[in-house]
Amino acid sequence: MSNLSGVFNSIQKCLFPELEEEIGELSERMKEFVRVVEVANLPEHMAEFNWQGMGCPPCSRMSIFKAFIMKAVYNYPTTKAMIENVKLSPPLRRLCGWETVCEIPHESTFCRAFAQFAKTELPQKIHAEIVKTQIGKERITGHVSRDSTAIEAREKAIVKEEKPINTTTCAHKKRGRPKKGEIREEIPLDPKRMDLQKARSLEENLFDVPKACDWGAKRDSKGKNMTWKGYKLHIDTIDGDIPVSAVLSSASLHDSQLAIPLMQMTTERLTYLYDIMDSAYDASPIHEFSRSQNHVPIIDHNPRRGKKREFEPAKKIRYNERTAAERVNSDLKDNHGGKTVRVKGSDKVFAHLMFGIITITVSQLFNMLC
Repeated sequence: MSNLSGVFNSIQKCLFPELEEEIGELSERMKEFVRVVEVANLPEHMAEFNWQGMGCPPCSRMSIFKAFIMKAVYNYPTTKAMIENVKLSPPLRRLCGWETVCEIPHESTFCRAFAQFAKTELPQKIHAEIVKTQIGKERITGHVSRDSTAIEAREKAIVKEEKPINTTTCAHKKRGRPKKGEIREEIPLDPKRMDLQKARSLEENLFDVPKACDWGAKRDSKGKNMTWKGYKLHIDTIDGDIPVSAVLSSASLHDSQLAIPLMQMTTERLTYLYDIMDSAYDASPIHEFSRSQNHVPIIDHNPRRGKKREFEPAKKIRYNERTAAERVNSDLKDNHGGKTVRVKGSDKVFAHLMFGIITITVSQLFNMLC
């Protein structure tokens, strides 16, 4: 955080006055955009997109990436709307790196550049670097609140194929009680995903996550069932409403299936003490893995046709910190593009959402310093 304090003072005392002399008074949104760009440290990550001296020089990928950050900051619903606003506003245009309107690329160029960013997972890499640099493992973090949110998409859902039954290993169990003296052969069961995740690396677990667009269903806080077509974004949030890890999955995947991969991802990036999750994550493998990482799992009990167990007073107070995850989910949807997904394919959808996650992360980090 000391590194962030230096960046904060440099931006407030030096960068903002210089920019205001060049382009005029900066609005709060413009200042937020400048902070995000400065903390993202784009020159370090954009080297692979530099022109190699072959063929026609491409449009600046640095400026296009800044424009997509601006799209998340201003919550523009479409790339076309973002381009139109940048053309009409000289300060926004110059903050992105274009001196004249003629320098702004066509919408198709933005789409091709975005596809490159999504394929190389550039927004995910930048977010991970921000978390490691500005928070890091040297500083102890209290709570990690884990939750997911529905992401609606405008694309066709996949049709799931029924798995064929392997009669050699998964024969149908004979119904009824066994006869006197009858010995029935035990049917081996396939291992569950969570049991396999404990012994696998993060890369292997993420590779196993289904990411295709399909239909999801869940019960909201008011007890009503809701369905949607698209994806599900799983987020780890720390104290201060700062998202530190995120994974995109198919909408039908249960929340508990991403708990262990998220623990692995967050543990690589920072040091924390408590895993706070709702009753959807109440499973023995999750409890065991959290303890194996020297964390304290605080997970709401899922009665499963039994009597619900209440928290101890101290754990109940800590469990209330889980509202941080819900605030990040609502902030992403209401203010940073979570409800305006216009791209297709899991890679592009995840990249679109990560621009919003980067914006929220940097904004909340600076809010802690103010």
